[in-house]
Amino acid sequence: MHEFDGFFNPKSVAVIGATPTSGKIGNIIIENLFSEGYKGRVYFVNPNYKEILGIACFASILDCPETPDMAVIVVPAKLVGGVLEETGKKGVKCATIISAGFSEGDEEGKAREKEILGIAKKHGIRIVGPNSLGVISPHHNLNASFARTTPMKGAIAFFSQSGAFCTAAIEYSIGELLGFSAFVSTGNKADIDDADLVSYFSNDPKTKCIAAYMESTRKGQELFKALEKGSRKKPIVILKAGRSKKGAKAASSHTGALAGSDAAFDAVFKQTGVYRARTMFELFDASQALANQPPLKGDGLVIVTNAGGMGVIATDYAEEMGLELAELSANTLAEIGKVCPPTWSWGNPIDIIGDADTARYSNVLTIVGQAPEVKGILVIAARQAATNLFELAKWISITAKLSGKPTVACFAGIEDPESERFLDGRGVPVMPVPERAVTALHALSVRGQYLSKRARR
Repeated sequence: MHEFDGFFNPKSVAVIGATPTSGKIGNIIIENLFSEGYKGRVYFVNPNYKEILGIACFASILDCPETPDMAVIVVPAKLVGGVLEETGKKGVKCATIISAGFSEGDEEGKAREKEILGIAKKHGIRIVGPNSLGVISPHHNLNASFARTTPMKGAIAFFSQSGAFCTAAIEYSIGELLGFSAFVSTGNKADIDDADLVSYFSNDPKTKCIAAYMESTRKGQELFKALEKGSRKKPIVILKAGRSKKGAKAASSHTGALAGSDAAFDAVFKQTGVYRARTMFELFDASQALANQPPLKGDGLVIVTNAGGMGVIATDYAEEMGLELAELSANTLAEIGKVCPPTWSWGNPIDIIGDADTARYSNVLTIVGQAPEVKGILVIAARQAATNLFELAKWISITAKLSGKPTVACFAGIEDPESERFLDGRGVPVMPVPERAVTALHALSVRGQYLSKRARR
């Protein structure tokens, strides 16, 4: 039993500041808890109501018939200290503070944050926030946040210093069919920091990859140690904002903490094997690949495509990213020649021509899957007359499993939810453009290089 289990698998939750008023944050959190099918007990706390939704509402958390595993605090900032004191007296050890008006604001807010941190330490309470969107644990049907949507269940643990980034990420993830093991808005990080969450999720059996949006940290040494230790167990992807001078200044004003030297963050990430994303696309494309595919060990990427131009784009981007394409052996070329028309490209990228059907794709994928010079596979499909995407998706998943080699698909410019859902469900990432598919493979390559270096130490 870990002390953070009260946040991600609580048996009971108290909403302090619960309200029946539609649109209020205290009401949205109630709706989210009940609409997602949370199986634990929910207690309402608000001295202004005797009941909410026909359920008893207590004047204080001290009046609850049991000690909740987590308290979600949604009251004005000036009341948080008193509420947290009562929460501590009740014996609650996990508190998510939604309320804003702390170190992200003026000096008075900074003093409030210092006060609540003192109260938390006195009672042994761990805090997410303040100024947090909340906590979501999809595998336990828990949405203790005021986000309007709940992400799908999956293997990526995500945390963000920005609540708005969290909501944007949730909306984005639904369209991309991305699933999460946990979703955390860290807010001001008065107590629980990135280092704490990396340490926790690196030991979480439901998490296969840790992803984060970060602007600053107050615990540089602790973060370095957590990343160093965590990366040995699981891949980590971080989008660190504030790379430019103006961006760093904006980050500091947003969170109330110094953004720190970007060069220092970059060095730490490289040393600890963290994949640094530069965009939101990169953050989740890399995370999706790392959560589901084996690392790319060594040079030897092969590109199989029915669209020559897409193959060229992928080749250019791979070179820019430092990915080496495989030099196909005479035997591999001969075997491909047996199943392709003579006009195929006779090289890598392997252009199997626009009239390629599922059989041609599957034959070529089987050959490259068995070729020792091939270490990773990118499958590109543009919609042509002979293209049956769903059948192709089946063969991509089969050959990926048989080869055991990291495989990423690119359905170029195509929206085909059925085929994408099929591949996603079998751990093969699907991207709409070649550049994003190459980024996913680059993340797998960086992971492979890191593990190889560690093995040689």
